[in-house]
Amino acid sequence: MTPVVLLLTAVALSMDALAVSISNGMTIKHLRLRDALKTGFFFGAFQALMPAIGWLAGTSVREMIVSLDHWVAFGLLALIGGKMIWDTVHGEDDEHVSNPTDTRVLLVMAVATSIDALAVGISLAMEQVSVAAATATIGLVTFALCTAGMLLGKKLGEACQKRAGFIGGVILIAIGLKILIEHLSQGV
Repeated sequence: MTPVVLLLTAVALSMDALAVSISNGMTIKHLRLRDALKTGFFFGAFQALMPAIGWLAGTSVREMIVSLDHWVAFGLLALIGGKMIWDTVHGEDDEHVSNPTDTRVLLVMAVATSIDALAVGISLAMEQVSVAAATATIGLVTFALCTAGMLLGKKLGEACQKRAGFIGGVILIAIGLKILIEHLSQGV
C-alpha cells in the first residue's frame, strides 16, 4: 500500500467520525478547544486501535465482524441520536441535555464509528502493510479531522441555535442508517 493509498484510506475511514464530530459540535453551546481535542483523541484512538485489533485477529474473525459491525454501529448511533432528539424536544432546560463530550458518550460513538476499521485491519495483515504506520496515519488523520469538525460544528450550531440538538440527533441516526444500508446492500 502506497503512502497516498494509506492516506486516502485514513480519510475514508474517518468520514463517519468527522460527521459525528460536526454534529456534536453543533449541540454544544460553550465548546472549548479542550472538548474538541478530547473528541478528536477518542475518535482518532479508536480508529487507530480497531485496525490494529483486526490485524492481530487476522482472518479467523472476519466473518463474525463483517456480519455484525453494521448492526452494532447502527444501534449505537441510533440510540445516541434518539437521545439527543428526545433531550431537545422534551428537555426543560439545557442542564439536562446529554453532553456529547462526556467520556462514556464519546466511547460509545468512537466504537460505533470505528467498527468497520476492524475489517481494514484484517486486509492490512493480508497485504503485509506496516501496521504501525497504518494505525498511526489513520489515528492522526481522524484526530485532526474530528477536532476540526467539532469546531466547524460549533459555528454551524450557532447558526442553527435551538434546532442544533435535534439536527445533530437526526444526523447521527442518518449516519447509522447509511452504515446499515451500505452493508446490507453489499449482501453482507
